[in-house]
Parts: sequence; structure tokens; C-alpha cells
Amino acid sequence: MDMNNLLSLPVPAVAPLLFLFILFWLRRSSSNTAVEAKKTPPEADGAWPLIGHLHLLSGSQPPHAILGKLADKYGPIFTLRLGVHRTLVISGYEMAKQCFTVNDRAFASRPKSIAFEILGYNFSMIGFSPYGSYWRTVRKISTIHVLSNQRIEILLKQVMESEVNTAMKDSYDFWQNMKNEGNQKRAITEMKKWFGDIAINVMFRTVVGKHFDGDEEENQRIRKTVRDFFDLSGSFVIGDALPYLRWLDLDGKEKEMKKTAKKLDEFACVWLDAHKRNRNSGIEHDFMDMLLSTVDDQDIDGRDSDTTIKATCLVRLMSLFQYSGTFWCIYN
Repeated sequence: MDMNNLLSLPVPAVAPLLFLFILFWLRRSSSNTAVEAKKTPPEADGAWPLIGHLHLLSGSQPPHAILGKLADKYGPIFTLRLGVHRTLVISGYEMAKQCFTVNDRAFASRPKSIAFEILGYNFSMIGFSPYGSYWRTVRKISTIHVLSNQRIEILLKQVMESEVNTAMKDSYDFWQNMKNEGNQKRAITEMKKWFGDIAINVMFRTVVGKHFDGDEEENQRIRKTVRDFFDLSGSFVIGDALPYLRWLDLDGKEKEMKKTAKKLDEFACVWLDAHKRNRNSGIEHDFMDMLLSTVDDQDIDGRDSDTTIKATCLVRLMSLFQYSGTFWCIYN
């Protein structure tokens, strides 16, 4: 039956057909909703308008303890609303395996945050950038050309041996000078600082060729800037949960991030300019040298080569701090 014949039917004849169609559509919609509801993890109770479950995490207990209690109540997988963002919370080996092995592609990206936008050169740091063409390109450059086993073995081995030998010689010279001066006191070495100085020199020499000696004022500025980077990148920002309030900067975090990002970029620019002046020597002393020879003024996904090099070297430094635990040893 075509449309003209259907329209020519009297109303009493069309009404039953229309009723059956509406009934079928409602049943199908309800079944689809039920299926989606079964697939959706349960949402924790107690959400407030606008802020969601943020008030649950503002108590005296640490967030991991609060989330643990919620997991005991709602199971190994549930959701929270952190402001405007719906957040999936998982606990347990099986849930983690499902997310990071079976369904790893769905979780390959990273959420965008104000901290990584400002501190990370607009998401140019590979550890904080969303999954996409830029992330894949920089990851390939880092793993194949810069962080290959051969290059790391040659570079790290030389730097570590050099720094340990230097630290041992400095300790011996300190003891020898006290002995020559007739000082009967023991030559005491603060081992926490001793190991910390070795680690930080290995990190900076490996990545940017920077050795922490000489200008102590500059060294302290670098250490404070790195400490501020860690503090701000891990802090809660109201604008992340409630984007419509970002322009107010109620907690002042965005202003602090811009200051820290400016200081960090100033250091990175100085290091990069020095490497560019010395690149004609043909010798690759550190990771920044390797990146300069690899990227070679290429724009990657709309980012200029200088931004890519600075962001990649800085995130490498930060990852070394976190991996070794030196941050707490040096800065606390």
C-alpha cells in the first residue's frame, strides 16, 4: 500500500494502525533503555545538583578511603559525577584487567585538564597528551630514536659512572682537607643529600646536559619550579570539574600554573638555545641533542619543533623524578 492510498483511508481505519505503531515504538524504546541500563555501571547515591559527588570527597578522610567504602557498597565498578564529568571508578584485579588489557583501546587516551593544558604546552607532553596522531608520532620518535636500549645503555652508563666517581672524589677530598687542616672532627656526609645530588645530576645531564654546580641560585630556582610543577599538576582545580566557572579562577590555581609554566619554559628555552649553538659539533651528549637531530625543524600535528622538543624533554625529566622517587628525597 503506497502513501496516497494510506492517506485516502478513512480516519477510523487509520487510527488502529497508528496506535499499533506507537505501541511498538514505545516497547522498543523501553527495551533499548533497559539494555543500556544493564550495561551502565551503577551510580553512587547522594549526588547534588551541579557539583555531583564532589562533596563526598571533601571530608576529613583521604579520597582513596572514601572510594574504598563506596566500592564495598556498590561493587568493583561504579560511577561518580565529579562536577559535569561522569567518572568510572574500578577496583580489583579483574576490572583493571578488563580496562587495560581487554578493552585497552577504549582507555588509551587521557582526560584533558587545565594543568596539562597550561603546564604541558597545550597537551604537548606525551605523558599528558590525548591519544591521537601527535601522541603516536612523538611516542615513535621517543621509543625508536631517542630511548632505544642501545642509546640509553651508552648514555646512562657513562653519566652514572661519571657522577658516582665525582661524588666519591668530592667526599674523599672533603675528608683529606679536614685532615690536612688538623681538624680532629669526623668528616660527616649527609647521605640523603649525597644520593639526591647524584640522582638529580644523572637525570639532568642525561636529558638536557645540565649539571647542578656553580650557580646555586639558579639551581634552587629550578628545584622550586619543578616542585611547583608536581604540586600544581596533581592538585584539584575547580575549573576542571565546573568548566563554566573557569573564567573566575576561584582557587587561583590557573594563575599559579601560568607563572610556573613561564618559569619552566624560560629554563627550557635556555637549554634548547645552548644545544642549538653546539649542534654543529656532531656529538649527541643527551636526549635534547638526539631530539634536535631527529625532529629537525619538523612541525608535528600543528606544533613547531621547539615546542615538541621542550615538552618531550621536560616530561622525560618529570618521569625520571617520579620513577626514582628522587623528588621526595631532594625537595622535602
